[in-house]
Order: sequence, then C-alpha cells, then structure tokens
Amino acid sequence: MSQQSATSKPSLQGVRIKARKGAVKAQAKHEPAVFRDQLYKYFETVQEDDFDAYTTKLIQAGSTLEFLKYAVDLFEIILVGGLLQPGGSYVDDGPLSPFTIFNVKDPAQIQDIKPYIEVLNKLIRRYKYLQKPLEETSLPALLQYTNRWSTAQKDKLCYAVGLLMSQGLANASCLLSLTKDHLVKNDVSMNAITLIFKAYLSEQSMEHLSGTLKRGGVKDLPAFFPPNKRDPKTLDEFLRKEGLPQVADWWNKKQTAIIRESITKDLTEMIEREDSNESVISAIKTILEETPVPESELIQCIWQGLMASVDWSTRPDQIEGLALREVTKSAPILEAFCDTAKAQVALINVVQLYCYEDTRIIKVFPQILKVLYNQDCVSDQAIIYWHQKGSKPQGRQHFLKATEALVKFLQEQESDDEEEEEEE
Repeated sequence: MSQQSATSKPSLQGVRIKARKGAVKAQAKHEPAVFRDQLYKYFETVQEDDFDAYTTKLIQAGSTLEFLKYAVDLFEIILVGGLLQPGGSYVDDGPLSPFTIFNVKDPAQIQDIKPYIEVLNKLIRRYKYLQKPLEETSLPALLQYTNRWSTAQKDKLCYAVGLLMSQGLANASCLLSLTKDHLVKNDVSMNAITLIFKAYLSEQSMEHLSGTLKRGGVKDLPAFFPPNKRDPKTLDEFLRKEGLPQVADWWNKKQTAIIRESITKDLTEMIEREDSNESVISAIKTILEETPVPESELIQCIWQGLMASVDWSTRPDQIEGLALREVTKSAPILEAFCDTAKAQVALINVVQLYCYEDTRIIKVFPQILKVLYNQDCVSDQAIIYWHQKGSKPQGRQHFLKATEALVKFLQEQESDDEEEEEEE
C-alpha cells in the first residue's frame, strides 16, 4: 500500500480542466483593463474628430469584444475618458481614451457634444442591449461622482446626459443620483441639473422634458437645490437667471395646480362645516403667504370651492332664487380677494365659464353678475371692460347679449355721475 501511494498519480493528457468559479471571478477583476486596451487598438488609425470612423470602429469592436459584459467600462471610457475605481477616481494604469466627451474643447458647448452623442446613438441602435446598462448603471454612477470632475468636465458630462435623455437613450431616473446630500449642499446638483435641462431643451420642448421627468420619477425639482434655495421665489429667480424661463413657468404652473387643488378642497370642507367667512378668508390668506398664486388662478379655485357644494339640479323656476342666495352668501369671501380690476375681470370670466359649462344655470348669468356688483365684488368699470373686450370666447355672444341691459344701465349711471361731478 505504501509503495502504491508513493507512485505519482496518473495525469489526463489533452483534457481541459474547468476553473473554479472563485478563480474566474478573481481573474475577472483585472479584465476591464484588457478590454480597454483592446478597444483602444480599434481607435489607433482614426483621426481626431472623424466621428463616422469612430462609429464604424465601435460597431466593429462590438462584434469581437464583449460589450455586454463590459458595458459599464465602455461607457466610462467614452463618457469620462477612462476606467474608474469605486469612488470615482481613475484607475491609475493606462492612458485616457482617444475618443471621449472629455476631449471636447473648453469651454464646453452643447453643439460640440452632439457628434459624440450621435456616435453613441448609432452604437446603441446597433447593440440595443447597451441601453439598459447605460441608463440604469453607468449614468447614475457617473452623476454621483459629479463633484470629482473639474468645472469644464462637469459641463461636458451634464450636457451629454441632457442630450442622451432628449434622444430617448437614457431615462430621467438617472438624475435621482444628483439628489444625494453631498452633491445638493454644495450647489453641485443645482448647477448640474441646469446644464442637463439646457442641453435637453436645445433638442426638445418643455412639454417633452416634463413627460420624460414624470416617467423617470423625478417629481420634486427643489430636491436638487440646497434647503436655503428651495423657496418658490429663489427657485424661480435662479432658473430665469440661468436662461431657463420655460422650466420656471412649468414648475410654477405645476405648483399652482397643487395649491389650487388644496385651496378648493379646503374651501369645500370649510363651507360644508359652515365655518365663518372670517375663518375661510384667514385660511386662504395663510396658504397664500406660503405659496403665492396668480390672481386669476386664485379667483378660479375660490369660486370652485364655494360652488362645489351647491346643488343646481333644482326646479327650473327656482334656479334664479338659488343662484341669488348662494352667490350672496359667498360674496364676502370673494370680495376679500377682488381688490384689483384684474381680479374682478377674472371673477366675471370664471363665472362666465362656470355658467357656460353647466347649461342648467347659463340663463342665470346676468343675475349672478348683478349680485356680485351689488355685493361690491366687481365694479361697474370691470363689468363694462369685460363686456367691451375682456370676455372669454366660450359662449361669448350669448353672455354679451344677456348682459346688454345691465351694461347699458351701468354706463348711464357712470355718465350721470360724471355730469354731477362737472356741475359741482
């Protein structure tokens, strides 16, 4: 037995031994550098700025190199010029890529980034499996390292992200990486999102961007701003100063819609609880202190809130009496917010549209207008201006004809007042 064990074990000639999984993983750690070097060989014969040639070479490389396995490394090379270590610093060994967005001349211009994005567009169209790792892994990782790049490099990367999103090559969810505290507090996220939006809007409309942000789960624009710069006024001023008025308008409109909904809901609840007029007015003013709302928007949601609980489906011969009672009851609340000519004309138009949309009360419009005038919610000048040139197109001819007698009466009164003043 001892002699037998001393003899060497037989070896299998020509048999391929499969390596253990652990050994394969250990070796794989060093493979991205091999992939990088192999990719660079494809670029050796390409002249700088020959984007068609770079497209051709990348598509050729995809047929021999494992793009799917090294997708994250591929995008690091193209977007930021080289392989990155965890934390965002470059892997020390090896040169930067001859083809990278970081090679664009300073200062970065959106127009200069576009040819690089076109190369990526063609590459991803050819190898569709690359899009998922780009938008789910590469871009979120690169954006969270934004504070590590120089100002010039940040600009190039952000413009690239905006263009990739505008062409549908990346989902807006990648932007959520920018809401990390260490990026937000130092204004990095605020400045980055500005550049991304500028690049996006150079290709697409604000409506398109809005849809992309919604699909990507980006709901809260102030999340990209430091806490001391999140109030509506500061946010609005910053966006307009940065040349993004359409983003400012979009966000303000979005916020106004939320506030309108809140005011309308709160008002309806207060009216149903029969809270005093003073309590209702005070509650609305408290909301407005936190977030101002344009006069016309405010008047509309106050009217809707007040009318939400009114049941107009009464007998036709009782509609006029119901309208007079309800509007008279609501007048003190409306009057508190109709202290400008603009607000008064806005109220008349809100009532016009309300009556136009509900045919049961369309005939009661002149009576409602009379009540609003008698209760000092609207002035004679506001009614005359509305009748002459301020009315809405919906049902205009009907409403103008229906109020002819009232307007004529107000004009005559105005003339009489002027004559009395002259006599005095």
